[in-house]
Order: sequence, then C-alpha cells, then structure tokens
Amino acid sequence: MAKTADSISRAHGPEANEPNAKEREADNAERRWREEVEKLDLPPARTSSGLELDILYTERDADERDTLGLPGEYPFTRGVQPSMYRGRLWTMRQYSGFGTARETNQRYRWLLEQGQTGISVALDLPTQLGLDSDDPMAADDVGRVGVAIDTLADMEELFEGIPLGKISASFTINSTAAILLAMYLAVAERQGVAAERISGTIQNDILKEYVSRGTWIFPPAPSLRLIVDTIEYCVKHAPRFNAISIAGAHFRDAGATAVQEMAYTLADAITYVEACRERGLDVNQFGRQLSFYFYTHNDLFEEVAKYRAGRRLWAGIMRERFGATDPRAQMFRFGVVCGGSTLTAQQPYNNIVRVAYQALASVLGGVQSVFTAAWDEPFAIPTEQSAELALRTQQILAYETNVPTVVDPLGGSHFIEALTDQTEREVRAIIDRIEAAGGMVACIESGMIQREIAQEAYRYQNRVEQGEQIVVGVNRFSRPEPERSQFQLYESDPRIAARQCEKLAQVRRERDGARVKHALEALGRATKDDVNLMPFILDAVKSYASIGEICAILRAEFGTFKEPVVL
Repeated sequence: MAKTADSISRAHGPEANEPNAKEREADNAERRWREEVEKLDLPPARTSSGLELDILYTERDADERDTLGLPGEYPFTRGVQPSMYRGRLWTMRQYSGFGTARETNQRYRWLLEQGQTGISVALDLPTQLGLDSDDPMAADDVGRVGVAIDTLADMEELFEGIPLGKISASFTINSTAAILLAMYLAVAERQGVAAERISGTIQNDILKEYVSRGTWIFPPAPSLRLIVDTIEYCVKHAPRFNAISIAGAHFRDAGATAVQEMAYTLADAITYVEACRERGLDVNQFGRQLSFYFYTHNDLFEEVAKYRAGRRLWAGIMRERFGATDPRAQMFRFGVVCGGSTLTAQQPYNNIVRVAYQALASVLGGVQSVFTAAWDEPFAIPTEQSAELALRTQQILAYETNVPTVVDPLGGSHFIEALTDQTEREVRAIIDRIEAAGGMVACIESGMIQREIAQEAYRYQNRVEQGEQIVVGVNRFSRPEPERSQFQLYESDPRIAARQCEKLAQVRRERDGARVKHALEALGRATKDDVNLMPFILDAVKSYASIGEICAILRAEFGTFKEPVVL
C-alpha cells in the first residue's frame, strides 16, 4: 500500500529505537517529498498480479526478518549456487521439434553447432496423448506442433549422432512421460552411456494438465503412481536426471497471474512430495531431482520477485514441512520459457524485444535454464533464422551485457526486497487456502482452480479491450498489418503423416511380435500389483512396442480422467 507523509512518522513507534538526528533529517526529507508527490494526485499502480505498488521504497518497506542470506545457502533467496553465473551460465535451450525424428535431429544438430547447450524436445499432440501416428484420432496432428515419436526407432533417430553423455535433454511430456523416459534410457544404453551419466528432465507434471493444458489420459491416482514410479526409478538408476519438472508455465498461459502461477505450482509440488513420501522415498534423495518450470512475462520486477519468493518458500517447505536436511533437496531449481502467450501476431517483430526483456528478468531472478521463443511462433514453427535470433538473444545477454557477472544484482534493493516479501505472503495465502480446501487434487476435481484461472483470464482480456492493459501494437500504437505472406515462415510438409505411418508399419513388420506380446502382457499384469512399472515399460519399449500399444494396456486398467464441469 502506498505510504502517505503521515505514515512516515508512524514508522518509528514506541517500540522502535529513538531515531538519531540523521534519521530524523532523512524522515523529514522523505515527508516533504511525499507531500509534494501527493499534490500530483497520481493514479495508483499495480503489478500484473494486482499487487499495489508505491512510487518509492525505502529500507522500512522490506520485512525486518533476515530472509536475504547468501547465495547457495538457505533460504536461497539470492540463488541456489554460491557463484551463480560467474561459475556457470544457465543452460541455453530452444524448444524444438517438428515433423519426423530425422527432420528434428537435423535441427538439433544445427542448434548445437550454433552454441545451444541443451536440447528441449517438443512432441506432437498424438505422442502427448498416447496415440500412434496411424490412429484415426491422430490424423490431422502428426508432427504438427512437435516431433512424432511412436516407437524406440523414432527416439533412436531423434538422437542419432548426439552424445547423450555430454548434453542434457528436456522433454515437455506428461501423460506419456514414463514411456518417453524409458525410450531415452534405452537410447543412452545403445550409445554406451550409463543411466548414471545422463542428465535432463521430463516434465511429468500431470496435475497442471487437468487444469490448464489438457493432455491428460488417466485419472489423478494412477497418474500420480506413474509419476512416483519414474521418480523412484531415477533416484535409483539415473540420479542426474530430473524425473519431474513441476510446471507453472501452463497455469500462466491459461490466464493465471504471476502470484497464482507460483502458488499453484508449489501446491502441485507439495502433492508430489507427499506421494513420494507415502511410497517410502527419502526426501533428501528425491528432493535433489525435483525441478520447476515457468513462463516469464513482461512485468520485469514482478517476475524477479516471483522467482526469489519461490526459492525462499520452497526451501522452507522442504526443510520445515518435509524435514529435508540436505541443502540440495531444499533447492528451487527452475527453467523458464520467454514468450508464450505474451507473443502477438500483430507487429510480430515486437516479440523480439519482449523476449529479450523476459530473458533479462529470468536471469536477474536466478534461472537455471532458459528457452527463448522465436518472434514468428504465433504463426508457425520457427525457421532456422528466427530460432538462431532467439538463441543469440540469450548469448548477447550472457556474453555482452555483463549482467551475469554479479550474483543477484538486484538483491538489497528496497523495492525488490519489499516486492519479494509481498509476493511470498500472497503465494503462501493461496497455498493455505488450497490446503484448507483439501489439497490440490481435491481443488482440481472440484474445478476450483479452473474457475480461478478462468476468472483471471477474463479480467485480463477485459483490461486489454478497455485499454487499461497496454499491449504495444495491439491496443496501442497499432497500424495496418502486412499480409502474412510477407513474412518468411516455416512451411510444414503435408506428407509428414504418411511418412511417419509408413515407418511405424515397417517397425511393426520387422520387430519380434512374440516379444512385444510378452512385454505388453507382463505390463498389464504389473498394473494390478503394487510394483514399480518402469522396468515393465522399459521392457515394452525395448521390444519396439508403440506408445499407443503401451497406453492401451495402461488405459484398460487405469481408465481415463473425467473433466469436471466448470461454471
């Protein structure tokens, strides 16, 4: 809340130490300044989440409790590593995948040659929904918004010539995450890379799918079982691989505010930690392999505060609530996408500027992995030229601006510390409300979270339409748009689906049918038992069973999620 001139004198109450002459002089100066500002009758200002902003912040605005600390130490407000980017830059990724595995492999190898330091795999909708490319329901979506992966043969081709022991790979995959993980492990094994050496992440966060994205298959309970199976398997066999990346990004793109995004994400994370503990897993082990994933939007300082507050909150949750004593299990490690719903089809070159500012906010907030969207993504899959420019945006930030030289360069700012405190309080209040309503699963099944996001999306769109929220080139500073044909955009090959179906048919002809049948039957029996399903999924994958065949076995036992009616 904005301070008035009278409120300054109240900052020194009876319980405060008597101010000395220098402090009284400073108070008088600030009082005079505020009296002048009040005469201007300035309109109120808020963050994108609706948090009220004062026009000036002083040392009295941040909480007096010691929450800042040092980087690499609890509560990690200033970062999870002591030297942060002075010691090692964030991982630079471009979210990429289209058409067939061979086409995508060529793009990955080209991006690595341009200096990308990690691979972020985009998968097509049939793969995300557990459908084979020859399934009638998949006909119009094969290879459209990502790469089509039907069997291990596709995954082998996807990473051909890419050493999995030297790069990290991130997969935006949820319902079928266990299957994709099994495929990745199998490819590493064929390359002679031990599971202990591979690094990367599967998103594997099903709870937000029920709310904001929709690529769910199974109900919450069996979905949580699969997630815990993957976490348990990675703890034992692939300790450098993150078996889950709890994602707030899709809450945000669906319309949630920055504060809601962080709150819902941490509430999801609490659910996953509780499920792992019910399995008997050690929080000090699996906690090291939890990561997070967000969208960075345009309100620069709010985004910085969001990430700093998230780090501090998660450290406290893990230590105080779940008893994690290993600092690595208390760390809030996160990646971001710069772009998403903030990209506009109107004046699309403005997206280059938006993404650059978002990347800056992410780095100032202490990110570990960044994907910068290309300016043309509102229209199509990025071209090589637009993807290269998006990567160069990160490289210029990393190597030319000197921003990464100092750890948490905004730390200690009266404004940033006050906004971090304010964000933390608001996030904690939402988490408390969710837990009082029975937890995240109960709130999803009742439609509560969906309603809250829909309400915020409606409010935001109203602000845009009424001109209260300015979007440059859309509702302010707009002009007649050039025809889409004037932009050089990626054109998808209309033969992609046919080629992919032909490859799948060839795999089915050449594989050992008896081995596939045996592996699928063993998986079916295992679903009825209290066992980890990963070894059975891995056997099925290695037999070249398809994603659709494996999901059919799981669906027969688990059923499908019934979406609640949200009014």
